[in-house]
Amino acid sequence: MNFNLSDDLLQWFAQHGRHDLPWQHPRSAYRVWVSEIMLQQTQVATVIPYFDRFMLQFPDIKTLANASLDEVLHLWTGLGYYARARNLHKAAQQISDQYQGEFPDDFESVLALPGIGRSTAGAILAQAYNQHHAILDGNVKRVLTRLYAIEGWPGQKAVENQLWDIAQQNTPEDCSCDYSQAIMDFGATLCRRKPNCESCPLTTHCQAYQIGRATDFPTPKARKIPPIRQTQMLILQDHAQQVLLLQRPPAGIWGGLWSLPECPADQDISDWCQQMLGLKIETTTAQAPIRHTFSHFHLDITPIHARVSGSSQAVMEADGRVWYNTRLPDARGLPAPVKTLLQSIK
Repeated sequence: MNFNLSDDLLQWFAQHGRHDLPWQHPRSAYRVWVSEIMLQQTQVATVIPYFDRFMLQFPDIKTLANASLDEVLHLWTGLGYYARARNLHKAAQQISDQYQGEFPDDFESVLALPGIGRSTAGAILAQAYNQHHAILDGNVKRVLTRLYAIEGWPGQKAVENQLWDIAQQNTPEDCSCDYSQAIMDFGATLCRRKPNCESCPLTTHCQAYQIGRATDFPTPKARKIPPIRQTQMLILQDHAQQVLLLQRPPAGIWGGLWSLPECPADQDISDWCQQMLGLKIETTTAQAPIRHTFSHFHLDITPIHARVSGSSQAVMEADGRVWYNTRLPDARGLPAPVKTLLQSIK
């Protein structure tokens, strides 16, 4: 392809790019880092209010490092992909210990931090320090596969390696900060899943457009029908109308978040609560099921509202269990469907 992609994109960016995103003012390494982690698999419009709240609570790396994981997960509630929040917190602690709270400015050190891959490391260093690094997030992959009509799912190693070579060839030595933002903005606002080719300044160079196949790129991953899993979530209330929450294991789905007890569908609820929680159940009422969709499966949740008789003091937070006051909610991380269920009984 015989044209200068960076010049064309920078010219487009000057007129149509996003110049007023909150992490651009000021554009510190810490703010860029947090925004890049939040923007992984999440759109800008969704991220902005979360980012603003996060910065108010954790204005710098040391504040984030000194916070509890519960505080971090609480502000992340609803944003999804909670491993990002756990890695962000862990990385802040590493930066605080190893770099005196200053975000590192060399590629290998950034790449070694939890939750940061090659593209994210490059984006942070390009945005924060104007260093020369190529990026290859989802938006960039979409732009490049169309411009060069590259067949094959970009998640395949051979295709990804080809895209990395193209990304590096097109990333200018200078203006890396603006160029990285320009190509991300171009993919997010113009060269979207349903591309706006009528307004695109690159159609004369876009191979996919020239052959009338812009929407065929990037090649999608072979689709599988997501499985459906089922669970019963127990809304157990004591005499003070508090609800029992259990903290989930640190890894896996909703890792580290506080959730409702889940009773297997084939077990008697009263027996299960007595054996597993040491609680006696008075009454139970099933509610209409709700569906929560993850990236790779659907979870059908049947909420079961139940009253607990006697004292509930045997269940303590030290054991990863707590009685939660829905009328005076505290700052702890909750999965989105659990937060919805708790709000419905407030």
